[in-house]
Formats: sequence, C-alpha cells, structure tokens
Amino acid sequence: MKLYSIGARVSQPTYGPGTIMLANEHHTIIDFDEHGSRTFATSIVRLEASDTLAPERPKRARRKAAPRLAKA
Repeated sequence: MKLYSIGARVSQPTYGPGTIMLANEHHTIIDFDEHGSRTFATSIVRLEASDTLAPERPKRARRKAAPRLAKA
C-alpha cells in the first residue's frame, strides 16, 4: 500500500487524472479533473503517478456584504 502526498497528481483507471486531497492508512480522497471529488479505501485503490498538469479552476466570486443599517 503506497501513500501519496497531498497535492500529488495521479491517474485512476475509471476516473482518469486527479489530485490527491487527503491520504491516510484508511481513506484516499482524490479531486478528479472531470468527475469531482471521490473517496477510496486506501488498501484497495489502484493509482498510477501522472505527469498531467491540473486544469485551471475558475475562481469563485466573493459574496457581496449586506448593506449596513444606519444607527438611529
């Protein structure tokens, strides 16, 4: 059982390339480029190292603050 470091790029046969978000002896969470985040049992997941770069993610717009009410 090989533990990958957070941020490592990997490839999984079903979902394709992705980035390791969390890896411990029980679970491995991968954020896949085209399929979102998935959780796997570390002991049985089949991964290969990948040289592909992570795609650019659109930045989220900040939520506008509610207008402050004037004190009376």
